Amino acid sequence: MTRRELAGALLSAPMAAALPKMILTGLEIFRVKVNRRGNWILARLRTSAGLTGLGDASHGRDEQTVRHLHQFFELLRGRPLWEVERFRQAADAAMTAGGQPAVVAFSALEQCLWDLQAQAAGVPACALFGGKLRDGVRNYANINRSTDERTPDGFARMAERAVAAGFDAVKLAPFDDMPRQADAATAEKFTQLGIDCAAAVRRAIGPKRDLLIDAHSHFGLQKGLQLARRFEPLNLFWLEEVTPARPPENLAEINRAAKMPTAGGETIRGGKGFLPYIDAGAVDIVMPDIKYCGGMLELKKIAALAEAASLPVSPHGPASPIGNLAAAHVCLGLPNFLILEFSFGEVPWRAELVDPPEALENGILKVTDRPGLGMRLNEAVARRYAAD
Repeated sequence: MTRRELAGALLSAPMAAALPKMILTGLEIFRVKVNRRGNWILARLRTSAGLTGLGDASHGRDEQTVRHLHQFFELLRGRPLWEVERFRQAADAAMTAGGQPAVVAFSALEQCLWDLQAQAAGVPACALFGGKLRDGVRNYANINRSTDERTPDGFARMAERAVAAGFDAVKLAPFDDMPRQADAATAEKFTQLGIDCAAAVRRAIGPKRDLLIDAHSHFGLQKGLQLARRFEPLNLFWLEEVTPARPPENLAEINRAAKMPTAGGETIRGGKGFLPYIDAGAVDIVMPDIKYCGGMLELKKIAALAEAASLPVSPHGPASPIGNLAAAHVCLGLPNFLILEFSFGEVPWRAELVDPPEALENGILKVTDRPGLGMRLNEAVARRYAAD
């Protein structure tokens, strides 16, 4: 037998017999009320064998995202659960036309597929992405979505809660109330307030814990350069998204001047979107969001681009427990992984939304070896807090 014949034999009958002949048969959508900053939209795919897989479609404009979930499911109905790349290519034009809500919907269904595939194979999802380099994933506490009193005292109190819960890294976005179009005096007022909020959090968490600041692109180039200088006394772990991602040259100039690391990229889709961003030297730390970048496989591809450029990856994602765990499964095997985002303090029942409950200890998200993503939706909790 020639080598070609041997390879064909190995990849034909035995392999085909090993793969369960399941097709995708159903989609369920769960809308869970969280807070004024948005709901969690969760997708669950069902197969002909009764297996179900979960994905997170949150923060993409609910009604549009739900519509795209139904649209994209029609590309999957009756198909095998193994065709992730086929699904990606089939949905590409619709994602381009539909923007972020469409990308979020696709990403959720793609997460479902990986959950299903890993369950069918009897392995944790991380095994499909190169295996584990670590057993747990470090998380920082994003206190921005849970802080209603957006003052120095309000942010400091929430930061103290995060530290008490075991986190050693805290992030806030203290400029969110700044008008996008403001005169110089108003802009300076909100800028100083944001810096004061950050300083209060630094005092609350102490000098040895990590402080992360997200500017949510509220600044132009010159004001952004000034902002980086004004933050130098606070010893930031990173300064995130000072200006919009495009053109990346503005971020790159700030990155070259800043004495702290810079981070960003949360809304960029796919490797094609990240390549010019990375090539421009826009940031020191690349932040794809599993929902916005195009799913688990796309996160892995973007991380590989960053690795080739000697950059660490820190996925963005103030997500549900499902979204965080999906990102964590990819992060377990990334050589250049740094830290993952955790949306802290939004709801007291967060961990109970999944079964077994989400497991964080001292800011480390524990990932088990259970097949797939390793958890199921707690439908009783989802129903109790269902959005209208």
